[in-house]
Amino acid sequence: MRITTKKTFMLRQLIGAVLLSLSVSAWAQYGVTDGEWRHYAGDAGSTKYSALDQINADNFDQLETAWRWQSLDGGLDLENIDYDVAFGRMQGTPLMVGGVLYMITSLNQVAAIDAVSGQTLWSFNPEAYLSGSAVGALGFHQRGVAYWEDGDQKRILFSTNDGFVYSLKAEDGSVDSSFANGRVDLTDGIPRAVRDELDWQGAQPLGAVSPPIVVGDILVVSQITSNRERYLERPPLWIRGYNIRTGEVAWTFHTIPLEDEFGNETWEEDSWRTAGNGGVWSMMTADLELGYIYLPMEAATNDFYGGHRPGDNLFSESIVCLDARTGERVWHFQMVHHGVWDFDNPAAPNLIDINVDGRVIKAVAQVTKQGFTYVFDRVTGEPVWPINELPVPQEALPGERLSPTQPFPSKPPAFARQGISKDFLIDFTPELRAEAEAILENYTYGPLFTAPTETIEGGHRGTIILPGAGGGANWSGAGVDPETGILYVPSSDSPNAPLITTLETSESNFNFLRLSNQAVRGPRGLPILKPPYSTITAIDMNKGEILWQQINGDDYAPVTNHPDLAGIDLPPLGGGGRQPMLVTSTLLIHAQSRLDESVLVARDKMTGEVLKTIPLPANGVGAPMTYSVNGKQYIALTVLVNPVPELIVLALP
Repeated sequence: MRITTKKTFMLRQLIGAVLLSLSVSAWAQYGVTDGEWRHYAGDAGSTKYSALDQINADNFDQLETAWRWQSLDGGLDLENIDYDVAFGRMQGTPLMVGGVLYMITSLNQVAAIDAVSGQTLWSFNPEAYLSGSAVGALGFHQRGVAYWEDGDQKRILFSTNDGFVYSLKAEDGSVDSSFANGRVDLTDGIPRAVRDELDWQGAQPLGAVSPPIVVGDILVVSQITSNRERYLERPPLWIRGYNIRTGEVAWTFHTIPLEDEFGNETWEEDSWRTAGNGGVWSMMTADLELGYIYLPMEAATNDFYGGHRPGDNLFSESIVCLDARTGERVWHFQMVHHGVWDFDNPAAPNLIDINVDGRVIKAVAQVTKQGFTYVFDRVTGEPVWPINELPVPQEALPGERLSPTQPFPSKPPAFARQGISKDFLIDFTPELRAEAEAILENYTYGPLFTAPTETIEGGHRGTIILPGAGGGANWSGAGVDPETGILYVPSSDSPNAPLITTLETSESNFNFLRLSNQAVRGPRGLPILKPPYSTITAIDMNKGEILWQQINGDDYAPVTNHPDLAGIDLPPLGGGGRQPMLVTSTLLIHAQSRLDESVLVARDKMTGEVLKTIPLPANGVGAPMTYSVNGKQYIALTVLVNPVPELIVLALP
């Protein structure tokens, strides 16, 4: 760990003052600079940035397939598994260390792959799929593994959908028996958590869909629980730090505070005793110099009704900074008080050093489903720009007690449309606009933080939430260029209206329950909103201003091919999706879906202009990464080849 002395700090301040013309100070170095990729997002700061420059705007379209690797899941006998679910979410991003890729599949198998040839060196099957059903709402999937080394000891660590954490020896994939005999059970000691089947109405199994993160000799692990929210008694999703050498629990952070703990009073009427969820399902971020970890917290049970949990409900829908050595809270900020919109923090916070009015700040930025970017001094938790508590609508379901205000950042501007009005409705023709307005009147709608309402069969259709539960931003998160201080965030505009109803007491003990999260359909099967449907936004984090926003993709199948729009000159629609970003010293790179093909796109980082594209064999789904071996740069990402997804690796001839 590098220690900053007072003398060094003063020197850095002087350098920062001299280089005010630069967007960031010259000493700010994050991202990957050695050609490896040791963390899910390149570095522990979730920048998704690599300094590699062999692949650039001049030669990007010359990229060829170096090798393809088919998911190990294709060789399994999966009698009890839905193939579409098992294979449709291969969201893993490999690590690369010492010329070896470490990859995880949808069904949680781990493999070591030669980074040059694509040959499988070893594989490990935790058999997480044997139960036949995944814990999470979206079926079987996993996004990555973690890597740790100390001298000759090298370990691959990962969590599984069925609720275990494994440690494998990186050289051969054998189980590290010193790590609690090879695996630890995430359910141990968690209230209302069970190992296998549903035990009673409040007990649920636990699992994980995102990689743990390594800080020193501590492995920080998050978890999820199932989507069965018919009972208010749910497991709280605590965050734990494990000793990597022994597998012992080093500390536990109670995401729903226990009695007499900080924040417990925000769970009024003793609701902390039964409330659940409120953990981290997405990726986490760490500052390895500070020894701090940053947690993007999710909503508490249930997503759209909180009458049974009055109060602000810390630490749900917050960013929480912990000392990774002890698990002690350093600071926190709650983005949504008493959330009833499913506005989980869906992505890893991004670490970025910025220069604001001549002041160098070690910052952390959290992009959100609701389209905001909250920016803090990552040491102290102080907002970089004011965050204002503003009044929000108060009409709500019976028994609900909404927060009178919610926090709105003054900078940067929102990167997605927020709330819904007639100005946002589809307007390709006057007839379509009139039909969309008529549809809108069947719903409750209004500004951001308009609360859910009950759905009446044959009548009122609930509240439109925009951005919906899918965002805005989602797990694809944002990428960072540490040299310019620019953050790149993919986003989509997809409104939803949760189907809120009541059930018999034998079926649920909630007063109101979300049965489904319905998309809001517009006239004649078209979207209810006018385009764009997805965008990429570049934010200058030194100024807190949007540098550019580009529509992601020209076409969008439900619109482009619609017979009622034949002959109409349509604008760019933005149907390219919300795929994760890869930032290099030369390019902004991402996958894009089109009507007749899938492509990998290279953009100009300063303008967002599409420079070149190359075809992909299928839709890209995982976050792309890049690495270098023997002076040759490669780009790797997962693609949904039918019937078995693949990892495809590209390089110059």
